[in-house]
Amino acid sequence: MAQKGDQLDRETFCCSICLDLLKDPVAIPCGHSYCMSCIQLHWDGKDQRRIYSCPQCRQTFKRRPVLVKNTMLAALVEQLKKTGLQAAPADHCYAGPEDVACDVCTGRKLKAFKSCLQCLISYCENHLQPHFESTKLKKHKLVEPSEKLQENICSRHDEVMKIFCRTDQQIICYLCSVYEHNGHDTVPAVAERIKRQRELEVSRLNIQQRIQDREKDVELLQQEVEAASLSADKAVEVNEKIFIELIRLLQKRSSDVKQQIRSQQETEVSRVKELQEKLQQEITELMRKDAKLKQLSHTEDHNQFLHNYPSVSQLSEPTDSSSIDIRPLSYFEDVTAAVSELRDKLQDILKEEWTNISLTVTEVDVLLSEPEPEPKTRIDFLKYSRKISLDPNTAHRYLLLSEGNRKVKVMHEPQHYPRHTDRFTAWYQVLSRESLTERCYWEVEWSGRGVDVAVAYKSISRSRDWNECTFGNNEKSWALYCEPARHSFRFNDVRTPFSKLSRHFCRVGVYLDHRAGILSFYSVSETMTLLHRVQTTFTQPLYAGLGLYEGAKAELSKLK
Repeated sequence: MAQKGDQLDRETFCCSICLDLLKDPVAIPCGHSYCMSCIQLHWDGKDQRRIYSCPQCRQTFKRRPVLVKNTMLAALVEQLKKTGLQAAPADHCYAGPEDVACDVCTGRKLKAFKSCLQCLISYCENHLQPHFESTKLKKHKLVEPSEKLQENICSRHDEVMKIFCRTDQQIICYLCSVYEHNGHDTVPAVAERIKRQRELEVSRLNIQQRIQDREKDVELLQQEVEAASLSADKAVEVNEKIFIELIRLLQKRSSDVKQQIRSQQETEVSRVKELQEKLQQEITELMRKDAKLKQLSHTEDHNQFLHNYPSVSQLSEPTDSSSIDIRPLSYFEDVTAAVSELRDKLQDILKEEWTNISLTVTEVDVLLSEPEPEPKTRIDFLKYSRKISLDPNTAHRYLLLSEGNRKVKVMHEPQHYPRHTDRFTAWYQVLSRESLTERCYWEVEWSGRGVDVAVAYKSISRSRDWNECTFGNNEKSWALYCEPARHSFRFNDVRTPFSKLSRHFCRVGVYLDHRAGILSFYSVSETMTLLHRVQTTFTQPLYAGLGLYEGAKAELSKLK
């Protein structure tokens, strides 16, 4: 029982950091106690991140707690020391083969708790105490235990290297700077560290920005992969149906030809058999006639012969055999020849078209696909018409959406929209709900003082300064400014007016080929008039945008 009591005392009065009896014990706000030096060193390591927590229960504190020595606990620890009760270091406190050992310990060495860059010695926690108690030693730079302390000693002069030679790009001692590196550009190592640290931070920022850019690229490529896979699956399904239809069509044509041949065969055989029967009847009758004539020829009575000869010698009209056209083994060869000719033509067509199909398939490239020709007429454009609706979560509070979120107008009173991070707050603007990543076409009909017909990345600012969030005034949006008296295109705050139009237009057609980087605006009436065309590289999905002036209305037109 006494042994258990001793063990309990050890656990109760030991520091959970150094596993030794408490020295200058302090209690932190959560109630746990530590050696004052242990908890100070623990928090010193966390100070750059300004996170202070209890090593045992992990409770965090917003401010670094003020440490005050617990006199009652200190007295109890001292009383325990007088009774000879000391907490023996645990086995895991001794230095192993892969640990940095204390340079001061004799016998079995404890693990080093810190290394001193001035002393060039590693200390366990017990031997480190003078660095917290001595005024001079407190100024020494303590770092995590290191086995490379001797690398800080100059091999020529056996002095601590604290100087950096920029000329030779190496660390030297002060004697090196006097002799071997005399006249060189030298600075304290700490000054060079500060400079390099700044460069390091800039490099890290560049790397982090590149990581973000590459992650966006990876995300875009993943979208391309998903879109390509979806398109390929759909193409396989549709093409399989088409080829099945072609096979069925050929099978039907084969059946039709077979049926026609059999029908013609039956007709021809029936006609021939009918003629055969007539000829056979004629042969039979001729044979009877021949028998009578033979019998008559043997009659000895001249009078009888002459009397019977007229009736026996008369012959019936022969069957007309001129319609009999003998074509040995060639009755339906013409059909076979015609089908063979059809087969050859189909083979040629399939060969030619298959080459085109193969080229079309191989040209489907996520990154390097050739742009398709732009539509010429409104009918051509309408083939790419896209149903687009406006996103209420992006609409400025003074915009009212209606007609299935296709119409928008400016109101005099704010609308009751819920709070949302995507909402524009600086100008009367709204984005579409749908993202645009393929070839598409839509039209906007407007009235009033003016509207901005635009496309933008979703990452466009919503509430910062004017240029960052207004369509056309930044690198994240492209806008056609439409007003009754003037019109212009704007990108990145650069205004491009276009030629004076013969009349005011109120319907704008927008054509987008995202992959080819083409964006075109048209005035739509009886004809389509190109207002402005952009050729660029879009790096993100685009969204249709509308910006309205006071008293303006706009509508995303329904296209058939």
